[in-house]
Amino acid sequence: MMTTKGPILLFDGECNLCDRMVSFIIRHDASRSIRFSSLQSETGKFLLGRYGISEGFSDTVVYIRGNKPFLRSSAVLNILKDLGGKWSLFYGFIIIPKFIRDFFYNIVASLRYKLFGKKAYC
Repeated sequence: MMTTKGPILLFDGECNLCDRMVSFIIRHDASRSIRFSSLQSETGKFLLGRYGISEGFSDTVVYIRGNKPFLRSSAVLNILKDLGGKWSLFYGFIIIPKFIRDFFYNIVASLRYKLFGKKAYC
């Protein structure tokens, strides 16, 4: 059985916005503790199944920390918290109800290919 030692981010490997997010995290993760896998990969599919998340969630980032998955805006806010420093201040937005945060997250997610483009492959 695969373990999730340390946090792991599952992201849409065909999405240019997601690719930029991964690059941002790599630059700012001083502890180098966050690992990455695309949702389309075998590892990504395995972890989605392990946590009971449908593979149809390609528009959702999934952040797994301590064997707990965070989705959408909760994932982004927990990533920023884990980056520490000034980025952790954004975690304060967690007080906004999830349905409101995810409403705006879903708008960006639905427009991500149109605004940022899509890769031909992961």
